[in-house]
Amino acid sequence: MSEIAPITLQTERLTLRFLHASDAQALYTIHSDPLVMRYFSGTAWTDPAQGDAEIARALDGYSDGSSMKMALVLRETGKLIGTINPHAFHAQNRRCEIGYALASAFWGQGYLSEAMRVTLDYLFKEMNMNRIEADIDPRNLASAKLLERMGFQKEGYMPERWIVNGEICDTAFYGLLRRGWESI
Repeated sequence: MSEIAPITLQTERLTLRFLHASDAQALYTIHSDPLVMRYFSGTAWTDPAQGDAEIARALDGYSDGSSMKMALVLRETGKLIGTINPHAFHAQNRRCEIGYALASAFWGQGYLSEAMRVTLDYLFKEMNMNRIEADIDPRNLASAKLLERMGFQKEGYMPERWIVNGEICDTAFYGLLRRGWESI
């Protein structure tokens, strides 16, 4: 894909925007929390420079069209509380993957549901995606419930796909088709 132009999306409580260099510390705070990273395919961050590296990867992704990682920012306070990351765009097949992270203090309050709704709507309507995929640890029941609420269907299971901190972990694959999103 070609370069992805910056966008801003709004929900009732959130602003979704592209990442800025000033977001590095907030990203580090979120990703250094072992609770947040429990079901990721990598370990909790241990060096604040990892926030800067993540910003650099996001900027590269915007430039080459491979990713459009967005900050989830509380409209009321301006605090960055998470990210949502449409990535691995496949232009010919109009497909991408999506991932997300949310600071643990904000779990269970509907923020990811808000962010997912507006992001999926943008991906299907404005970017003309036909299919969006997600790969989660099947033990992450909250993530599975979020995806299912959004209309994703569980499509596959791969045992022992990841090894994180010496722990062997499985993957559950989910997919959402454009026609499924339009019928919600």
